[in-house]
Amino acid sequence: MSDNNPAPNKEEILDAINVAYRRPVAYRNEAFLDSPDARGLRILSEYLEPLSHFREAKVQDTIVFFGSARILEMGAMGRYYRDARTLARIITEWTRTIESPTHRFVVCSGGGPGIMEAANRGAQDAGGKTVGLNIGLPFEQRPNPWITPELSFEFHYFFMRKFWFAYLAKALVVFPGGFGTLDEMTEILTLAQTQKLESKILILLYGSNYWKEVINFDALAKYGMIAPEDMGLFQYADDPQTALHLLQDWLIRHYLEPDAPLSGPPAKAPAIAKSRV
Repeated sequence: MSDNNPAPNKEEILDAINVAYRRPVAYRNEAFLDSPDARGLRILSEYLEPLSHFREAKVQDTIVFFGSARILEMGAMGRYYRDARTLARIITEWTRTIESPTHRFVVCSGGGPGIMEAANRGAQDAGGKTVGLNIGLPFEQRPNPWITPELSFEFHYFFMRKFWFAYLAKALVVFPGGFGTLDEMTEILTLAQTQKLESKILILLYGSNYWKEVINFDALAKYGMIAPEDMGLFQYADDPQTALHLLQDWLIRHYLEPDAPLSGPPAKAPAIAKSRV
């Protein structure tokens, strides 16, 4: 070894070995974070990251739009796309007039194409913030370009995505859809029926002919599968203006003027909820 390149001493050799073999701290250890043992941390991150962004953006609550990714603006059922866009626009125009330090009743969708895109697009037409809760799928699902960038989320776990649909929602508008829409809608209906939602929620089924053909709620009540009062858990709407008025009435009575007297008698708890009190 020449004088210009002296041999490393013992301490330098030990330091080099330590650097080469030292484990990274756990929260920077990608191999661990991607492992089955860290699944709990990955689930928790899908709660904490959106929570952080919602707080930073001052999003207090949402109106959630459900519906098919397959409904195209100019397709056979395109009127539902156009109605979803119109409804999201006019409800956002109204909510932007609410004096509040936070953003109230922000339009939220699954973040993909079809009805989801229409809802985000309509909210952006009105100049409002809009949320997209996307999920990685082998087909259909990709983020649409109308979501507010800081409120666009990608989920791995379906149940965490559905948690965020429910957690901030004060109203739900369900446009025609398939298995995914049915899954999301019936979960919210079940949570409302069993009084597991912390907040009161309006569930609005958009397109009465479609929904009455696809789900025979009257038969469910007839055969005792749901209680008669469970039919009051949802309402129908067939045009954007009717939907707007139903949403405004609900949100004003329950959230903007909660101390105002209601127009009717107090709602009775569903029988299934009473049995669990």
